[in-house]
Amino acid sequence: MLKEMQDALIAGKKPEVESLVEQALDAGTPAGTILNEGLIPGMARLGVQFKNNEVFIPEVLVAARAMNAGLAKLEPHLAKAGVKPRGVVVIGTVKGDLHDIGKNLVAMMLRGNGYKIVDLGVDVAPERYVEAARANGAGVIALSALLTTTMVQMRAVVEAVEKAGLGVPVVIGGAPVTREYAGQIRAQGYAPDAASAVEEIGRIVAV
Repeated sequence: MLKEMQDALIAGKKPEVESLVEQALDAGTPAGTILNEGLIPGMARLGVQFKNNEVFIPEVLVAARAMNAGLAKLEPHLAKAGVKPRGVVVIGTVKGDLHDIGKNLVAMMLRGNGYKIVDLGVDVAPERYVEAARANGAGVIALSALLTTTMVQMRAVVEAVEKAGLGVPVVIGGAPVTREYAGQIRAQGYAPDAASAVEEIGRIVAV
């Protein structure tokens, strides 16, 4: 049933994913097992396909919606069982930038990989990242920018985090962003795409 759940998730079959989660719960499968052996491996397989250009953004968005629907069924049971998220990630598109497809994709894939996501939306000022990270006990702050003109705001966020003495690593990504730029602004991580963002954040959280 868990393998079926992965296949349905990758195919973006939302009603089927919901039904399989319910069936697994009814059969007495622990919520943590459904998450860790059903939904998370499904998203991981999808991430590999995405990196290999076997699937593209529309398929990932549809699969992520199916995954969110499955998670919605699962979350009350996870809470009851005391299953903790892998970590808390504050995410947003930087000040002056209204693009959100990439950011939404990263947020969905992280959620599907067991993280709690605090999504601040678009056009987010540096101090809001700091406030949200502090309020939610975040382990990572993830920044997105699609314009070269808004990339500079990433530096402002890193500086605000440093000034606040938060000690929370910052991961950046978006079309014009490079690993070199991450180094220049003292960001601790960089990801060229959503699947890489999950890997990069996993690496940072594990340290």
